[in-house]
Amino acid sequence: MPSTNEEARTLSLFVRDRPGVLVRVSLVFSRRGFNIDSLVVSRANLSGYARMTITCSGDEYAFEQIIKQLTKLVDVVRAVDHTDQDMVETELALIKVAVPLADRTQPLQIAEHYNAKVVDFGNETLMLRVHGSSAKLNSLLALLASFDIREVVRSGRVVMARGTADT
Repeated sequence: MPSTNEEARTLSLFVRDRPGVLVRVSLVFSRRGFNIDSLVVSRANLSGYARMTITCSGDEYAFEQIIKQLTKLVDVVRAVDHTDQDMVETELALIKVAVPLADRTQPLQIAEHYNAKVVDFGNETLMLRVHGSSAKLNSLLALLASFDIREVVRSGRVVMARGTADT
């Protein structure tokens, strides 16, 4: 029975590394009215294969249907829903903040608390690189919101199942 319970979902796909696979995967989400929040694609440790990590939110029933449809695609070897699994997740962000040299003490203290590294230090702006959970990055951005954040680029979440579980 369909549910209206929407929650953040994390899905890992192990796919053949061929042209058009990403389009076919994204069409499955589009047909069900799901918006992809983040998508990370990289080559896998096996030649000829790639790994996709997709985060989205939506109805539980529709998400189950998406997984079933994805596993039917020829180029999808494995699809795993990591939403309720024990996993390691991380995300990378670059954050550019416009702040005069004389007023940088507080943003630099905030950055230090979050283990963010200053990767560009100019007269008018500084750029931070931070990695960690999505919640950590969101928290850092919330604290920096009182400053003039000019740009934010986030990589999207990557996950790996703990122990012997497949990702």
